[in-house]
Amino acid sequence: MTDKVRICLDAMGGDSAPASVVEGAILASRDRKADYEVVLVGDKGRIQRELERLNISNPPFEIAHASEAVGMDESAVETARKKRNSSLAVGMRMQKENKVDGFVSGGNTGAVMATAILTLGHLEGVDRPAIASYFPTEKGVAVVLDVGANADCKARNLYEFGVMGSIYASHILKRENPRLGLLSIGEESTKGNELTLISYGLLSESNLNFIGNVEGHDILKGTCDVVVCDGFVGNIMLKFAESIGSYLYFLIKEELRRSVLFRTGAFLLKYPLRSLRKSLDYAEYGGAPLLGVDGVCIICHGKSSPKAIKNAIKLASRMVKEEVNQHIKEGLDSSNQIKEKDDRQV
Repeated sequence: MTDKVRICLDAMGGDSAPASVVEGAILASRDRKADYEVVLVGDKGRIQRELERLNISNPPFEIAHASEAVGMDESAVETARKKRNSSLAVGMRMQKENKVDGFVSGGNTGAVMATAILTLGHLEGVDRPAIASYFPTEKGVAVVLDVGANADCKARNLYEFGVMGSIYASHILKRENPRLGLLSIGEESTKGNELTLISYGLLSESNLNFIGNVEGHDILKGTCDVVVCDGFVGNIMLKFAESIGSYLYFLIKEELRRSVLFRTGAFLLKYPLRSLRKSLDYAEYGGAPLLGVDGVCIICHGKSSPKAIKNAIKLASRMVKEEVNQHIKEGLDSSNQIKEKDDRQV
């Protein structure tokens, strides 16, 4: 018998699954400081072949068989409803049945989200779950949500995102009374579309540490710890941010190619550049939590490395141990009056 948190890992999710995922599971399981156990779910035959390739005869994790896999380009809703034996469906059911405490996948984001909502359901008090992501800032990192789960939102949804994001930042990032900003086209309360104008009023009346509207350039400055926006804007911003790191390195390489002087300078900047790359590397953060479902679900990048998989497992374990969902439910208990006001206004 063990008191360790059990995290289920989708072996079939991701561009290079199951190879990268199996390696990530091994890395995570062999961590001497691990306070969790890994349960790998997927095609046992393919998982076993990967273990043989790595010369692992006695894997440090449990394997649960799933006869189906969900492709990266498959319909999210269709697979959630019809592929009942996929690694996603089997893993989510294991969490629903309390056989595991959390779930991690680098698979089809829409399918992960749809399966989580269909199987686990919404957390009490949450109208729409949201995907939260880390953005590096001058003062550490900021949590931005939603970054893709909801293209169209009501003001009450952004209010809920603010509550969930603030609680996440408080318990996972250890930010005391995290500063919350509403992404808009200007700092003034009168700036923005109808959604942001009404959301501004709701957030202003809340007990959150709402600092008002923030603009795009405020995020990297570290003006706030949590930024809320609808998933349409958030996803565009996320995809743009993901491209910045590779573009910066492209510019650096071009300058190094052109100048011997720059190459000399680059040698002197070797360690600062390495630190910069680390701060922009998604692998350092592991994955993005799907906040608002009645369980713990971490969505990884499809190209996740073994290191990223390991960090996603650690993040899932921390969310379980910090009881993030319980804190979200408590934080939303007083929101009914605010949401009723929003219903009258929208």
